[in-house]
Amino acid sequence: MTEQRENQKANADRWIWVTFQKEGIHCYPAAADDPELATGDWDDVSFLGVPHRHIFHFRVAIKVTHNDRDIEFIQFKRWLERLYSLEVLSLDYKSCEMMSDDLFDNISEKYPGRNIKIEISEDGENGALIEYNI
Repeated sequence: MTEQRENQKANADRWIWVTFQKEGIHCYPAAADDPELATGDWDDVSFLGVPHRHIFHFRVAIKVTHNDRDIEFIQFKRWLERLYSLEVLSLDYKSCEMMSDDLFDNISEKYPGRNIKIEISEDGENGALIEYNI
C-alpha cells in the first residue's frame, strides 16, 4: 500500500493556481443586429452590442514539476496582474475566450512547455475555461 501511494505521488500532476480581478469594458457588436441575438424576445441580448462594464474574474493554473515552489504563486499572480496595468481594461470586442488566448500567449512565452488552464468570467457569473495542453 505504501509503495502504491509513493508511486501515485511520484506520478501526480502538480498545478498551482492564482486568482485576480480586473475591471474592464467590452462589447459584442454583432449582438446589436444579428437576428439570432437581437430577438426582441426573452432571449434578446442586443444590449451587449454597446460598450458595457464587467469585473473580469481570472483563475489561472499552470503545471509545475515539483512541490517546492517551482513557480512561486504570489510572484506569478503579481506578474499576471502587471500584464493588465491599466486601471480599466479597454477590451473592444474581445470575448472571455479571446482574452484567454491573449493571456496564454504571454504566459507560454515566460513559461514555455507547460500545460496551462485559464478561466475568465464576467462578474464571476458566466465565463470560459480553456485548457492549453502541450
